[in-house]
Amino acid sequence: MKILGNVMEQVVKKNPNETEFHQAVREVLESIDPVAEKHPEWVSAGIFSRIVEPERQIMFRVSWVDDSGKVQVNRGFRVQFNSAIGPYKGGLRFHPSVNLGIIKFLGFEQIFKNSLTSLPIGGGKGGCDFDPKGKSDGEIMRFCQSFMCELSKHIGADTDVPAGDIGVGGREIGYMYGMYKRLRNEFTGILTGKGLAYGGSLARTEATGYGLCYFMEEALNAKGKSFKGATVTISGSGNVSIYAAEKVQQLGGKIVAMSDSNGYIFDPAGINLDTVKQIKEVDRLRINKYVESHPTATYKDGCADIWSVKCDIALPCATQNELDGQAAQTLVANGCYAVGEGANMPSTPEAVNLFIDKKVVFGPAKAANAGGVATSALEMSQNSMRYSWSFEEVDAKLKDIMINIYKNASEAAKEYGQEDNLVVGANIAGFIKVATAMYAQGIAY
Repeated sequence: MKILGNVMEQVVKKNPNETEFHQAVREVLESIDPVAEKHPEWVSAGIFSRIVEPERQIMFRVSWVDDSGKVQVNRGFRVQFNSAIGPYKGGLRFHPSVNLGIIKFLGFEQIFKNSLTSLPIGGGKGGCDFDPKGKSDGEIMRFCQSFMCELSKHIGADTDVPAGDIGVGGREIGYMYGMYKRLRNEFTGILTGKGLAYGGSLARTEATGYGLCYFMEEALNAKGKSFKGATVTISGSGNVSIYAAEKVQQLGGKIVAMSDSNGYIFDPAGINLDTVKQIKEVDRLRINKYVESHPTATYKDGCADIWSVKCDIALPCATQNELDGQAAQTLVANGCYAVGEGANMPSTPEAVNLFIDKKVVFGPAKAANAGGVATSALEMSQNSMRYSWSFEEVDAKLKDIMINIYKNASEAAKEYGQEDNLVVGANIAGFIKVATAMYAQGIAY
């Protein structure tokens, strides 16, 4: 980095041991270094130093009582990273791995992802080191109510609008929304991903997975390829993975492997998505149950090995840094020609560099998985109007947004001499809009 190396040094110095945050910032700064050279006024205004520093970081205690009557204590977070183009927007993650560094990495990525949607939403993220697995509905409810008791002080329809993420689905959103309404005595679009009965949007459940496929189909079409007839591997079996699989099948692709945190299933006949939905969404069981009803399928322990399955297109949709350099080499050696990130930063820098070097069609997360937050913003719009659109209307808007994200990222990459590098293109396109807004709004001393 010719100009922004000192910014990166300060990030590491101020945020020790937050490796995921360092990784996310480094990738963006490396991409936008040429932008700094072209816009010295932004350097003078401290835009690059300011954008890597959250506007606000909130950390709080969450006390709740389990079914045995024992008091449990967790730690909650909300990082309100940048509001230059709109209220903070980003999910809540409930997982034992959650810490401040993870939330900051996710919030930083969210700035540019939200900017790419062209909708007026800033970047933020939150969560807790609470593990929903194995908890009863009553325990989940009590935890969510306690979590919202503190979070409610810091959010609002025009300030910060959280959504779901890993460990936070419709059940958790419902419990938190009910508590917020009770505390604030107002019915407002404070959370997205709500149930349809109380302000949710049609197509929100499908949005991240569908959006990933709309983006990748556009990127593939630009290279004379498509999902039709392709063999596809998808990591994970949560919301994003399931609906990415659904759209892949609609577009003519065949899913041969899916996973959860314990291992993966391989079905050369093609994954039966109805079975996966029953196991994961209804029964809430482990994916190894799939092989009990599908004799053509096999199950293997170790979810990381899913990338050894031969495929044309890989869609990592589980978690950060799940696809490393060695896995990337295996995919390329097996003929994989496209990778689309459905999770947040699921590929390590070594993997990303290899994909770009080998001319693999690569859709980076902040562009490819922006469909979820785009539809969340559409849910906010519907809440503001006290109106709702049909599934087809929302889906059409989502598709248009994802196509435009691809076009903007592709054009930005070409403009800065990095044609076909959608990582650079997405970072630049997302950054320029936010930087322009920050510069116009001056410096708050």
